[in-house]
Amino acid sequence: MIEIITGRLHLRPVSIDDKDSMYSYRADPETNKYLSLIPKSVEDVAEFIGKTSVEVDVPGTWYQLVIIQKDSGVLIGDIGIHFLDNSQVEIGYTLDKQFRGKGYGTEALRKVIDYLLNNLNKHRIIASIDPTNEKSIRLIERLGFSKEAHFVESLIFQGKWVDELVYAILAREWNNGGERVLNFN
Repeated sequence: MIEIITGRLHLRPVSIDDKDSMYSYRADPETNKYLSLIPKSVEDVAEFIGKTSVEVDVPGTWYQLVIIQKDSGVLIGDIGIHFLDNSQVEIGYTLDKQFRGKGYGTEALRKVIDYLLNNLNKHRIIASIDPTNEKSIRLIERLGFSKEAHFVESLIFQGKWVDELVYAILAREWNNGGERVLNFN
């Protein structure tokens, strides 16, 4: 189980009791513009929660954390961790629109990334981002991720072919302050 406390946030595994709170922000059209889960009901969120792994670091599974504002106890977002294999993970994140622009995403992701690279000893973390999602791109770049690929019309999303950007960071880059050092030897 992953549980992380930061200055303003408490990150813990998602539970079925979170379904109403998650539905309230994930059902919002502005928030779900870039999400694969666009719930039509609270039951859709309950089904999503039921499909997430209860164990950490199981290759091929998604593990979901919720982001809770410590002072208010309000659930303000979530972070998904896709354990691709024993060395690599993919992350995804969603933040309620009323809590954006306050540094919560950076604060939460910084701690999760640090945990994945330094506690679980992962080698590489990737994030797949829609090229029009400028705020998400700025967030992931601020955390030291580098753009590795731009795939043209590589995914069908909401019935349309869309582009995908892939960003990544290696453990050695994270522990070197996010600086990418390329070796061509």
